Amino acid sequence: MSQELPEPGSEPVLDVRDLPGGAKAALEAVLMVLDQPASATELAAGLNLTVAVVEQLLADLQREYSGYTVKAPDMDRASDAGFSASPRGFELRNIAGGWRIYSRADFAEIVGRFVLEGQTARLTQAALETLAVIAYRQPVSRARVSAIRGVNVDSVVRTLTQRGLIEDSGHDPESGAILYRTTSYFLERMGISSAAELPQLSPHLPGLEGIAEFYDADRM
Repeated sequence: MSQELPEPGSEPVLDVRDLPGGAKAALEAVLMVLDQPASATELAAGLNLTVAVVEQLLADLQREYSGYTVKAPDMDRASDAGFSASPRGFELRNIAGGWRIYSRADFAEIVGRFVLEGQTARLTQAALETLAVIAYRQPVSRARVSAIRGVNVDSVVRTLTQRGLIEDSGHDPESGAILYRTTSYFLERMGISSAAELPQLSPHLPGLEGIAEFYDADRM
């Protein structure tokens, strides 16, 4: 019986299910090296699996990292099965439209001790205030942000753009000014999936009834 040879220039497609640990381990290996969240669709394409299979594997890994892989009646057999009933120091989150592994917030103080000084440079107060205005008013121009803050924000906007926290969102149809919005990296750092999940400001700013009489955003 003759063996069918592959076409010239073609390479056999790797079946991740044949790797040690199968598709689940292959997915875990990919998640460990991601520097930004990846959607289930992107992961499925890279692993040559269906989206449904990847979504199930993601759910399994998420539960495993949180210590839910072993049911109560199976606790005695947990160590033999290679599972742990305790949560890991990391977790799998679905943030900013994609999946990625993060260290758990509970260990932030400990992890912080191993982060070299300067690797996670903090934003200045001016940058934080400008970022907050853009996040809540987006898309918004520099002129409008300056009017709200009462100071020139050109250099701060450049810094936020360089840090990947905001980006160009087109031009204002009337003034032609560049509009800015927050990026997916901003959402990732905030731990949310969309700007709609930002905390509401009104509970923290009492006495704003009638502010519309004094503040006309369209004039800024």
